[in-house]
Amino acid sequence: MTKTFSSLSDLAGAFGKTIDNDNSSASNNDDLVYSTSQGRIKQSTEKTVTASDGFAKVRRETKGRKGKGVITISGLGLDEKALKELAKKLKKTCGTGGSVVGEIIEIQGDKREEIKLILEKNGFKVKFVGG
Repeated sequence: MTKTFSSLSDLAGAFGKTIDNDNSSASNNDDLVYSTSQGRIKQSTEKTVTASDGFAKVRRETKGRKGKGVITISGLGLDEKALKELAKKLKKTCGTGGSVVGEIIEIQGDKREEIKLILEKNGFKVKFVGG
């Protein structure tokens, strides 16, 4: 089943875009990569960091991990580079693996007390969340 479009605005509407008649460009310029007048347009890749409420939330999770226990630490309010450095320090001290996913640090195993001590040394207030 093919559909023919009678105008450019019909085609743009099929993809969820709207065309302004004033300047004949898409209303959402976030997808713009190249312009004939300016050349290549750089996309802003700046990520915002969620502000901390003053507590580092430490939680033990097993759901979706085939029964393996993982400690997740959230609510730190740090940028990506600082999160990776803190995760590296936690993994080294605990002697386990782990990773940074988004703004959450995941540490393998059940090392809540060791993690609490390290976070408190780094100036965080720690709150155990969940069971």
